[in-house]
Amino acid sequence: MAGTLFINKPQLEYLYDIYNHRKWVHPDPLEFLYNYSDSRDIEVVGLIASSLAYGRVAQILKSVSIVLEKMGSSPYDFLLSVEPSSLMRIYSGFKHRFTTGDELARMLIGARSVIKQYGSLYNCFFSGFSDGDDTILNGLSFLVNELVKKYDGQKNSLLALPGKGSACKRWNLYLRWMVRKDRVDMGGWAGISPCLLIIPLDTHMHRICLSLGLTERKNAGMGTALEITRAFKKIEPEDPVRYDFALTRLGIRDDADLEAFLHRYYTGSLS
Repeated sequence: MAGTLFINKPQLEYLYDIYNHRKWVHPDPLEFLYNYSDSRDIEVVGLIASSLAYGRVAQILKSVSIVLEKMGSSPYDFLLSVEPSSLMRIYSGFKHRFTTGDELARMLIGARSVIKQYGSLYNCFFSGFSDGDDTILNGLSFLVNELVKKYDGQKNSLLALPGKGSACKRWNLYLRWMVRKDRVDMGGWAGISPCLLIIPLDTHMHRICLSLGLTERKNAGMGTALEITRAFKKIEPEDPVRYDFALTRLGIRDDADLEAFLHRYYTGSLS
């Protein structure tokens, strides 16, 4: 896609109507959440699936499957019933790109500790909010700090720290899944307004937003994610990440391309 493309709310809504359906989810780690009905399981599965959402999609799905297979029918019950030393042993041979089994186990141990202390990951996240917050960053920072506290903040490739300037794409993806509720996103974290969410920014979404003129920044960091989110807020103030799933289908799927979509939209050849 060369140059700046023009897209407005009616076009985004049309795109949303076409692609924001579960039939378009596969292959996406979000699909693992659909296998569970208990909100306690869903938030644990979401943490695992989103944290591993980097690299080739086939490898992501394989890695998430390996982790969940060892947890049985209730990842929440498994996490609370297994001792930290056993978690280290169970996942000792795990590997996902540059993520080690030790890192995975430390994240799960952190989640176990947070759930035991706060009752849920949601309760911990919500505890980090202050009146007047205009994004989820304070709640997210609090949750991440609690997850890594047991290991004195030791670096973990699965747990990006918001204060370090990272766009935290995987965290923002997780929060989109947990906060929003529509035909694709599961929701369940009541009390968190979607207007506080930040766009899950990776190189693919960054390229789309550059093409749409939503940012001119070349770095896909948190500053750029916030700028793009503000641009989407002008279009959809109460739900700035509403179009994230639909837009990221373009370029991921062989049959979906932003420029081609706009051409079909303008020529009336969409079906």
